[in-house]
Amino acid sequence: MSAPTIGVFDSGFGGLTVLRALIARLPQARYAFLGDTARLPYGSKSRRTIARYAAESAQFLVNEQGAESLVIACNTASALALDAIQDAVPVPVLGVIQPGASAARAASQTGDVLVIATDATVHSHAYSAACDTLGLRAIEKACPLLVPLVEEGWTRHPVTEEVIRIYLDELRAEAAQKGLAPDTLVLGCTHYPLLRPLIESVLARSADPAIRVIDSAESTAEAAVQLFNGRAAHPPEDPAEPTRIRCFATDSVEKFERLGSRFLERPVGQVELVDLGG
Repeated sequence: MSAPTIGVFDSGFGGLTVLRALIARLPQARYAFLGDTARLPYGSKSRRTIARYAAESAQFLVNEQGAESLVIACNTASALALDAIQDAVPVPVLGVIQPGASAARAASQTGDVLVIATDATVHSHAYSAACDTLGLRAIEKACPLLVPLVEEGWTRHPVTEEVIRIYLDELRAEAAQKGLAPDTLVLGCTHYPLLRPLIESVLARSADPAIRVIDSAESTAEAAVQLFNGRAAHPPEDPAEPTRIRCFATDSVEKFERLGSRFLERPVGQVELVDLGG
């Protein structure tokens, strides 16, 4: 059986954290990753425009790169365009929001969940809706400073630690006002896994009771193993052979190559420039 090709799509390159988690679980698959960097941020666009952009990106991965399944490693596209993507391509499609909510449901004892994400994701209320269907009560908070801090490389910087502490204190204060007892925190942005050690450190010093962190990139990769029937889940026949990855971007190739390796925790190689139109 030939190795399957899994397409991974994001509006930028934060979704490389999802690709990293996929590679850990499905090392024998081939991967095609597309960052639609020419048209980000998606959060400032209308739902209709986001759906069009996401569908065009999905069709590129399926029709031109032969992807047999797709992971939408973009919270905004998962929240606002998942149906449009599923209608646009004839392959299984998995977003990042439902797996994160499902992992929170499995982890939470109180049924009260905190979610940190970007403005666009929070305003969509996609995590809140996904949690509600699972019987969870969720409080979402936009944390707009975290993405630029990650891209600056300040993932262990005291400034970033203080920003995280302030955001989490505000979030827990809101939960207390509503009479909730959260025991789970969902990282609702693909940049945030790079901050997970710092977030857990802040929580360990200030949260009582303990709050468990849910990395939606890890949760999505676990869901992908199930959805895609575990093909290539076994180790490669030749462990020395690297996983085959091709990365594409619609703009800012140099920035993608420079920052992408930090997210993927391995060299991304030469990123190929593609034009998907306006």
